Amino acid sequence: MASQSQGIQQLLQAEKRAAEKVSEARKRKGRRLRQAKAEAQAEVERYRLEQERDFQQKQQAALGSQGHVCAEVELQTCRRVQAMQGGQDRGKDRVLRRLLGLVCDVRPQLHPNYRLAA
Repeated sequence: MASQSQGIQQLLQAEKRAAEKVSEARKRKGRRLRQAKAEAQAEVERYRLEQERDFQQKQQAALGSQGHVCAEVELQTCRRVQAMQGGQDRGKDRVLRRLLGLVCDVRPQLHPNYRLAA
């Protein structure tokens, strides 16, 4: 009976050690999974930052060339506006003289449809 009891005790102790080993293995697996997840997230973040930086550089390069074109268009627009203002200034006096001449130089005439009453 004592040997049987001792055998049972050994089996219980072996089962307990096996349960501890399984528990420890599960804990290690959980730690490895958390570590792998953290590393994957860090790698994803690094990749995202790298892609964002590349995008910003390409966008800046594209907008830089557009900025040059925009400045050139702005300069041409200013030149055209100045040319129009100059033309308006040159023709303003002539137009005003003609308008004043037409308004002030009234020549009385009978209208062609006017009939004298008999």
